[in-house]
Amino acid sequence: MVLWGGRFINESHKLFKKFNTSLSFDYILVKEDIIASIAWSKALMKSNILTAEEQIKIESGLLSLLTEIKDNIKNILTSDCEDIHSWVELNLINKIGQLGKKLHTGRSRNDQITTDLRLWCRNEVHIILSNLVNLQKHFILIAEANYNVIIPGYTHLQRAQPITFSYWCLAYVEMLRRDESRLKDVLKRLNISPLGSGALSGAAWKIDREELAASMGFNSASNNALDSVSDRDYVIELLSCASICMMHLSRFSEDLIFFNSGEANFIELSDLVTSGSSLMPQKKNPDALELIRGKCGRVYGSLNSILVVLKALPLSYNKDMQEDKEGLFNSIKTWNDCLCIAVLILKNIKINTECCRQAAEESYSNATEIADYLVKKGLTFREAHNISGQLVLRAISEKKSLNNLQLSVFKIYSNLIEDDIYKNITLESCLEKRLSKGGVAPCQVHQEIIDAKKRLNIN
Repeated sequence: MVLWGGRFINESHKLFKKFNTSLSFDYILVKEDIIASIAWSKALMKSNILTAEEQIKIESGLLSLLTEIKDNIKNILTSDCEDIHSWVELNLINKIGQLGKKLHTGRSRNDQITTDLRLWCRNEVHIILSNLVNLQKHFILIAEANYNVIIPGYTHLQRAQPITFSYWCLAYVEMLRRDESRLKDVLKRLNISPLGSGALSGAAWKIDREELAASMGFNSASNNALDSVSDRDYVIELLSCASICMMHLSRFSEDLIFFNSGEANFIELSDLVTSGSSLMPQKKNPDALELIRGKCGRVYGSLNSILVVLKALPLSYNKDMQEDKEGLFNSIKTWNDCLCIAVLILKNIKINTECCRQAAEESYSNATEIADYLVKKGLTFREAHNISGQLVLRAISEKKSLNNLQLSVFKIYSNLIEDDIYKNITLESCLEKRLSKGGVAPCQVHQEIIDAKKRLNIN
């Protein structure tokens, strides 16, 4: 069944029918199409287009359809309907007779499509928000459990200054918190109803669109019908949020892939999220992390795709816009899957505490502390920096850590250095001095964990 035809003499070519149909992917909008159709039937009743009895019969028929496909939505795919909208209308007519043909009065697929898609996106946003919060909670729990584990921090993938594993976890909590904030902001613009916009110029019937919007849980009705039916900003915004968050998850994955490597050996990943080699028995591959990293590109591709589709597209609706869904549906599923897998990875991670500390001690990550120590003794930072660098060279040549250099060696480079140098360059001292807001000092990290637990309602 198609929702048009009176204008046409000949039937569409079967090749075009297959090319034109969207049921193969938009069938997942069936629930949203039925919800919006019920809301529309009530609006038609209030406009005296339907009687109360007719509206009840239409609503009952629509709810019956929803019940029938609830357990196996893919049964819809056995139909030869053009899209989910024609499927719902045809099956409603088959169920309640000619009355079903009244439902589309004053409505266009143009406003129907975007209403369904907004309803679907709104529901998915709430699911993603829940998963974002859940992942933040697991980062906090891991941070709390590994509060005293010292690891090297990195710049340019070179060991830089000591940090704690907890501090590393909190960095990702901040990223995910921004992702959460962005998504909530998208929801404000997403949650606006286009239903009642018609094809492009509004409905010719007396429809209270604000009341209609409220009946579907929207904050308000859209202001301009021409814009409403052709607007896909919310798809772009949602895919943009997905892309940014997937970038964060990709960086998280890359960090753990490196931490898990034989060269670092900071962590061990669970058998639950790793696989082996078909040839090399000793291998334990971080497949889950690599897949998250790889799937980031898929989400980027969907964002780029919708941007290109909409570029220079004239108002209002064009069939090009049918290409807004497959990438969106796939990307949202990918995003949700990756968030859930990230939780599974974190829940089962093992931290190799001694390897972490040894790497921090052997990396000369406390060299800055020597420079700061000399600044407190009266040298300029540039002079102190130079002396500290020379001491690092000396330690490397002796194959020692800075902590293990003799005091006499320190004094070769500066007579200002005394016995108290040793307590100033311990890893713990390096951490404790970073007391500024956002610093790695244990007291700061502890407070961040407390604040995050309160915000996320972790007991």
